[in-house]
Formats: sequence, structure tokens, C-alpha cells
Amino acid sequence: MISGGTIIMKKVNDILEEAIYGKPEIRPQERKLFLSTIMERVYLALTIKQVLSSNTYQQISSIMQSKKDLHLYINGHLSYQFYSKYTKLASTHSVPFTIVTPTEGIPTGLVLASANSPASPSPASIFVEDSLHEKDMKEFNKD
Repeated sequence: MISGGTIIMKKVNDILEEAIYGKPEIRPQERKLFLSTIMERVYLALTIKQVLSSNTYQQISSIMQSKKDLHLYINGHLSYQFYSKYTKLASTHSVPFTIVTPTEGIPTGLVLASANSPASPSPASIFVEDSLHEKDMKEFNKD
């Protein structure tokens, strides 16, 4: 049986640990890969090479037209000239965006996600899978 004093000490200990180390982060690996959001909110993600390509991926535009309450996350290590086409598209569809600078190397260049709730319906594949995607994933998985 746990006494009342033990419960109070645990709460005090939890408060002290949170003050020292901060709040525990939920799904930190997902948040790193998906530029600060979690996988269940993601509609579509592009790798760095896909964002760098001269093509604009139509899937991004289609989702922006058909879904509401979206947010666009962009890898801050990319030059503006490469992602500007997506920020212009986001502005056209009133989708807010955030530039996120990852602390570790990741293959993700751009993430289009639901702002507050799970993506519905959940996409079968989060990344657009093409030759550029394969190249980025090979390079990322070498390490």
C-alpha cells in the first residue's frame, strides 16, 4: 500500500525533474523526422531533393485545395529559392507555414500536416515516392 506521503513526494519529485529537465517530449523521433509535428497529422512529406527539384509537386496543391486547418513545415537548412514556390502556394490557400531548422540531419524537406488533429483519412504513404525520394533515403540510411 502506498501512503499519502509517498504520493506527495512523487509529485514533488516530478515537479522538480520537470523544472530541471523540462517537460518530456511526446514522440521525439517523429517530431525530428517530420519537422516538429507528429506522423498522425501528416498528409504529405517531401524529401530535400524533391523540394530542390524544379517541379512543384501537385499533390501539395491538391491537399491545400481540398483540406482545411493545414500547416506547412519547411526545413530551414534549405535556401529560400527552392521552397519559395511552396510558400507562395501556401499563401494562396491561406495555409500558415513555419521554417524549422533541425538539429540533426534528416531527409525531410517539407511537411504538409493538419494543424491540430489527425490527418483524415490517413494517407497510405506519407512521402511522395519517386526517384528523388529513393536517392534521399539511400543517402540518409547510409549513416
